[in-house]
Formats: sequence, C-alpha cells, structure tokens
Amino acid sequence: MSALTVALWQAPSVAGDCDLAFDQIASASAAAGLAGAEVVVFPELFLTGYERPDLADLALNQETLRARLAPLAQAAGCAICVGYPERAGDTIYNAALCVSAAGETLGNHRKIQLYGPEEAERFTPGDRYTLFELAGRKAAMLICYDVEFAPHIAALKRQGVEIILTPTAAMDPFDHVGAHVVPAMAANHGLSIVYANLCGTEAHLSYFGGSVFVGADGKILAQAGRDPAMLLATVPACYDPSTLSTQERDYRPIDTEV
Repeated sequence: MSALTVALWQAPSVAGDCDLAFDQIASASAAAGLAGAEVVVFPELFLTGYERPDLADLALNQETLRARLAPLAQAAGCAICVGYPERAGDTIYNAALCVSAAGETLGNHRKIQLYGPEEAERFTPGDRYTLFELAGRKAAMLICYDVEFAPHIAALKRQGVEIILTPTAAMDPFDHVGAHVVPAMAANHGLSIVYANLCGTEAHLSYFGGSVFVGADGKILAQAGRDPAMLLATVPACYDPSTLSTQERDYRPIDTEV
C-alpha cells in the first residue's frame, strides 16, 4: 500500500452562486491533481452555501451533480468530494458526493446527525454509512456534526475504514471542534480524518475555518487558519502499531447496575 495524498479547499460560502462554486471546484481540483492528490474535499453544502432559505430550490439530484463533476474530476485526474443539498423526489438531504478521477460515483453520503432545529426543518436525516475504496484505502464520508459522535467513528473503524472525508460548515464559537474534537476522534479510533470547513461570514454566521488533516496516530498533518486556504497532506502508507489507539481492544465495560 502506498501513501495517500489528499487536498482540501477552505473558502467562504458562495451564497447561492452555484456557477462560482463549480468554478472553484474546477480550479481547486486541477491544482490538487497537479500536486498529486488522489482526492480533494470541499466544505458542507459548498455548492450553494449553508445558511440559505432557498436550499430546496437549489437542490440537485445525485446524477445531475455527478454529471457536472465528472469532467472536472477527469480533467484533474483527482477524485472530488463536495457537499450539496440533494433532492430525491420530494425529499431534501444535506449530502456529500464523492466522484472518482474517472468520473464515477464512489459514494453519496446523507448527513445522519442534523444540527439544531433549522437543519431538522430543512432536511431529512440519512440512515446509513457510506463506505468506498479510495486509492486502495477503505474510506467513508461523514458531514460536519456527524464526526463529533464517537459511536459513528467507532462503527466505521470496526468496518475497516482508514480515512474519513468530512465536508463541514462549522461556525463560531465551536472552533474547539477542529482544534481538539477531530484530532481526538482520529487518535482514539486509529483512523485519519480530513475536515474541510467554510470560512468567512454568511448571513448571521461566522465560520471559524480551521480545516484540518489528522493522521491515524492523532498527529495534525496540516491545519488552516481563518482565511481561505488550500491544504495538501500525505497520509502515511502505514503506521508504527505502537502509535495507534488500542482502546477497542482494551476497553473494560463497567456494570452500572452493581
């Protein structure tokens, strides 16, 4: 198994300008491909913006988005993972689509843990994990709040997942998530996490940026500040087993009835 090079794009919301989003996807993917990345990850609902009342009007079905992303991925020679509002019949999901460098769908994840009453009003929650092969690695997608739930990370680890791609739209004052929660999740479960956040402002929200790559040993491979950025990092081909979490093996449950 060889090392895996991954890129992410941190940028402000496109505020409903889907053409601007596709322009950024094209340019960032081309740059990522030239740098040797196997995949580039964009933020949550990057295609439209996050804090919008018209997400249902802007929503796309999965195949329409795949058809738009396929030539960009093929031209870049790099897979693309991007968040978008997905329309499936009359249902709207907060979703992320990952398209291979050949333009085929690797996976489409629907956000499981909707954050707050506004997301619950806008979207239907997903009900399953999304696993796929990425350059010889078993990968999965989670979206923003999903990655903060240890049971989801543990479940993916038990299924052999080595890297989680996480489109995110996380706002102040929750910057501790990128700085501490995501690295702890990676370290405690022995897998790598790519956390691609928005930055700047949108409506009443201020996104903290802080996009981060964390290795399976919990070490931060690259991290952005609060400004637009493109990050590139390489996940090692293998780790020294002594640096990886043994919690799954060593956990001792306590009988609370005693």
